[in-house]
Amino acid sequence: MPPSPAHSPRRESMPFWPAVSVLAGCGVLLGTLVAAVATRASPFAVDTALHAWMLDHRPSWARQLAIIVTDTGSGAPAYALAALAGTLARRTAHWRGALTGVLALASAQLARMALASALARPRPPSADWAAKAGGWSMPSGHTTTSMVVALLFTLAVHRRVHGRGRPLLLAVPGIWATTVGLTRIYLGMHWPTDVAAGWLLAGCWAASATLVVLLWRRRADHALSMERQHT
Repeated sequence: MPPSPAHSPRRESMPFWPAVSVLAGCGVLLGTLVAAVATRASPFAVDTALHAWMLDHRPSWARQLAIIVTDTGSGAPAYALAALAGTLARRTAHWRGALTGVLALASAQLARMALASALARPRPPSADWAAKAGGWSMPSGHTTTSMVVALLFTLAVHRRVHGRGRPLLLAVPGIWATTVGLTRIYLGMHWPTDVAAGWLLAGCWAASATLVVLLWRRRADHALSMERQHT
């Protein structure tokens, strides 16, 4: 009896080292950044310099455009996009895909909120904000959220799209998420290192989630193989 597509040899041969490498790299960088922030009472020089530059280059039309972009990276729009990405990633049982997308984003949000509460880093002065904001500064919530959603969409495109337009579609989610992160700096509500921490946290989350899925699949494949040996 040939193996089913759900338990194909190709899936069993997927290596762990790419996810481990990403987790190690992002984890070391994020840990170093968090440790540096935890031992400082003031922002980094690069934070204050870039923050000041943004304030000096922020015309009204650019602020309004940045607000529109930034609003897509959190709250209901972000969860709706996560559900859509999960739906597109599955060929059947779309409701499970949507639920998976929402739960995946929620898990990343929980990790971010825990880290933000532990660090309790203040935001830039509220007088510099071009929109409303709340909560602690690092890691940036919009940045983390949008990058996790972008990673889910990238997975969906990788599974569902083929042809010459595929490279462009693979790049679009990452470009959108990067832009959302940059708007947080531009609007004066986050230090640049808050945004960097959000991107690194999203990388850690993606690598960890990949390892969990790979371990679960290896275990399921092993159980199926043992079952076949006894039938």
